[in-house]
Amino acid sequence: MLVRFGVDVGGTTIKIGMFNNQCELIEKCEINTDKTNNGANILTDLCKKINELLDKYNLTKNECLGVGIGLPGPVTADGYILGCVNLGWGTFNVKETVSKMLEYVPVAAFNDANMAALGEQKHGSGKGYENVVLVTLGTGVGGGIISEGKIINGANGAAGEIGHIPVNPNETEKCNCGKKGCLEQYASASGVVRMTKKYISQGRKSSYLSAVMHDENFTAKDVFDGAKKGDDVCLLVAEALGNYLGMALAAVASVTNPDCIVIGGGVSNAGQFLINLVEKYFKEYAFLPCRNVAFKLAELGNDAGIYGGASNV
Repeated sequence: MLVRFGVDVGGTTIKIGMFNNQCELIEKCEINTDKTNNGANILTDLCKKINELLDKYNLTKNECLGVGIGLPGPVTADGYILGCVNLGWGTFNVKETVSKMLEYVPVAAFNDANMAALGEQKHGSGKGYENVVLVTLGTGVGGGIISEGKIINGANGAAGEIGHIPVNPNETEKCNCGKKGCLEQYASASGVVRMTKKYISQGRKSSYLSAVMHDENFTAKDVFDGAKKGDDVCLLVAEALGNYLGMALAAVASVTNPDCIVIGGGVSNAGQFLINLVEKYFKEYAFLPCRNVAFKLAELGNDAGIYGGASNV
């Protein structure tokens, strides 16, 4: 049996999937991400687990077609991670390091959002489309772009960082990246909460949130639940998110001309309500020849990265 591995390295856990040659999942598991000593043990732990899975199925290294790894940072085409604060890493060649540790099994390394985009395009809601944009709305806003079935990586592996497209030149607060007015400040889960608190601090009243929140501890889900029930403040926030995200995706579409846009991450649990909002504003802003785009909710969830990694072997 020939197998391939898809790996999604996160700040808390490392997800590992073992697939057959047709990219059908055989087994998946997670191990903790050991960030002690500037993440010195992360790749060692990963390779140990891959070897354990190979041994479990009585497979040799020659029966492993390769390993595709998604990493939370910019990765160059030749496998260099250009620093990763979440893991404590500096700049080094992950592709060569892991290949050597696995006795020269082929390795491919890419940004994790790009890997997830490939996973959705090959095996998820983007299946059947050759030009796909994935945007993930979680704690931050990530993204990946697939053009003619291939990842757009960019010069430094930073292509597809949709969350840091500037959408509001009048913003006074800084984004985590150091700039002001980034999409992430409005379309992420934390951004939704930030906007809501700002409206409330300006004296706007939310009957729905006042009933559900305690000491202002409400979430993006609460805001969208309120919007679906017609709460004025929650609707203002939802419309603002739709406006900013629709604007950003219209800009991306003018450059990449996708036939499908996939929206994932925790905020996407708002479902078709969110899709309808974003699509409305996208059509308002988009260049006419780039407007005919299918909007989809992501299907693979947390498994998108391992599917993308395996597909990229």
